[in-house]
Amino acid sequence: MTQRILSLATLTVLELSPPDMVEVAARAGYSHVGLRLIPATADEQHFSLVADRALLNQTLARMRDTGVRVLDAEILRLKPETRISDFAPVLAVSAELGASELLVAGNDPDEARLTEHFAELCELAEPFGLHSHLEFMPWTDARDLNQAARIVEAAGRDNGGVLVDAFHFDRSGSSLEDLAKVAPKRLRYMQLCDVAGPRPDDMDEILRQARNERRFPGEGDCDLVALLRALPANIPLSLEIPTRNLMEQGVSALDRARMALEATRRVLALAP
Repeated sequence: MTQRILSLATLTVLELSPPDMVEVAARAGYSHVGLRLIPATADEQHFSLVADRALLNQTLARMRDTGVRVLDAEILRLKPETRISDFAPVLAVSAELGASELLVAGNDPDEARLTEHFAELCELAEPFGLHSHLEFMPWTDARDLNQAARIVEAAGRDNGGVLVDAFHFDRSGSSLEDLAKVAPKRLRYMQLCDVAGPRPDDMDEILRQARNERRFPGEGDCDLVALLRALPANIPLSLEIPTRNLMEQGVSALDRARMALEATRRVLALAP
């Protein structure tokens, strides 16, 4: 049986530089990492692997030393004004890092244009050996699983996929019935975390929770066992679990990464 890929996502340890993130992943027991090549917000701390060749070389060296590999690169936003060709340097660095997956956000209310841009990105990514995954998030213009799957299918590219994040799956009101309708070939990896409490009415609070306060798997209210069983067997897992409260309490990135991994393994034991 192939060992499942467990990857440390950037948002879990956002304070770390990419080389340090690779080191922490190795020490905690991960096989892979996900690296953020484009910042998600204008004010977040960012380490530019695209613009800083020395930093990229340091990251590649740390990967060689530890054996840790890159699963995915993020975050490519498709906006009304996006020129897909501008992503070429990001795709080149993603490929140099050995990534196979791209995390894509839909930030364009014109679904036809968003679909066209997604198809164009898939075409640009194909020669690099990269698969583009549209991640649905309830505050974006790919709001839920059904909309993301519709866009990806309409784009009609073999290297196009849908990224299921357990947080967004819950907070968007998506269902296992929806998931059963998605072709397995569109589901190449997922993001795992847990979330506590009922879905807030306020979208700003949902966004705050998503970026700052998620729960380790098994410590919230999501039925992660059912979700995992509904996805392709042995699907790679990116552990995206920001826990700002723990960070502010002084819990180290290494300890948080270990806590995430240990919790994930406990849940996986329930969903063989």
